[in-house]
Amino acid sequence: MNTPYIRQYVQEREITAWFLLDLTPSMDFGSVHTQRMKRTVLIDFVATLARLLTRHGNRVGAVFFGNRIERTIPPRGGRIQVLRLVNELLTQPSIRRAPLTNLTPLLESALYAIKRRSLVFIVSDFISEPGWERPLRLLTRRHDVVAVRMWDPRESDMPDVGPIMLEDAETGEQLYVDTHDAQFRGRFREAARRREAGLGEAFRRAGVDALSLSTEEDLVRAIVRFATQRRQRRR
Repeated sequence: MNTPYIRQYVQEREITAWFLLDLTPSMDFGSVHTQRMKRTVLIDFVATLARLLTRHGNRVGAVFFGNRIERTIPPRGGRIQVLRLVNELLTQPSIRRAPLTNLTPLLESALYAIKRRSLVFIVSDFISEPGWERPLRLLTRRHDVVAVRMWDPRESDMPDVGPIMLEDAETGEQLYVDTHDAQFRGRFREAARRREAGLGEAFRRAGVDALSLSTEEDLVRAIVRFATQRRQRRR
């Protein structure tokens, strides 16, 4: 009874989360089977994560990017903030044509704009001109960064549907190809494989965790799997 006891209070710090959102034309590509665009998956992801975070007293904000900063929504907490984010995304018009995507301005703007250490989700298909790797590494030094890559199976494996006209979603450039040609489909798969490997290497060098979301995959299942793997790596 003569031993003094000191009660210590440990205050949990709220998390500030930012969503850096790629809304360039290539994000309006998606699966013919599920009718889900990459942009649709992006909106579902933001809605799900924002709700989970704000339920625990955290704040969320977002930056909309369409080859320039279209809109910035300052971080706030609460259900109203989640509804605002989703509504702004649903009403944000699609960009019909644009120059080739360059994610560098988006990442550089985050470097200067986000002062407090935050949890940063970069949600993109990462179809971009090179150069974004350096600001990504710098962003990782200041914040906890997660790269959320949106993709569609048709971007990695061209189906055999005969002669078709391909059109670049961003520039509008068209190219006639014959998908009956097995060699063409092989070159297409190899180019996709090299791009996938290059992205993986860029993420590893930057030290970011990467979550891959397909237009044909169950979103909640993918998030749970990623969270479990992330938690195990950090033990």
